[in-house]
Amino acid sequence: MASKTENQSDLPQGAQLQKLAELQEAGFGNMVGLSTAWLEALGDIGSEVLSFMAERVKEDVKTQHAILHCKNVSELQNIQAEFIQKALEQYSAETGKLVRMSNDALASAGSDKN
Repeated sequence: MASKTENQSDLPQGAQLQKLAELQEAGFGNMVGLSTAWLEALGDIGSEVLSFMAERVKEDVKTQHAILHCKNVSELQNIQAEFIQKALEQYSAETGKLVRMSNDALASAGSDKN
């Protein structure tokens, strides 16, 4: 039988702080010292990933449309080859961009202490 989990908001404030301390000890680290710049950078990274995913979905739909309207196997192979080539280029560029953004976020975490 599953045990009943306690709702964190039902705990007294001292117990809530104790739970936070336990999470920090478990490996989440000191979340109180996070800088505003670092948190903004994390938000920017998340936004970038979502924008990239939206662009890739657009490419997928565009490719599916082209496949549905192609006339022969040669045209199908060309559509697929172009799709793969563009995907590789976009994923490579996006990886580089995310690495730069991550490095900037880490740099700001070390230099900007609020």
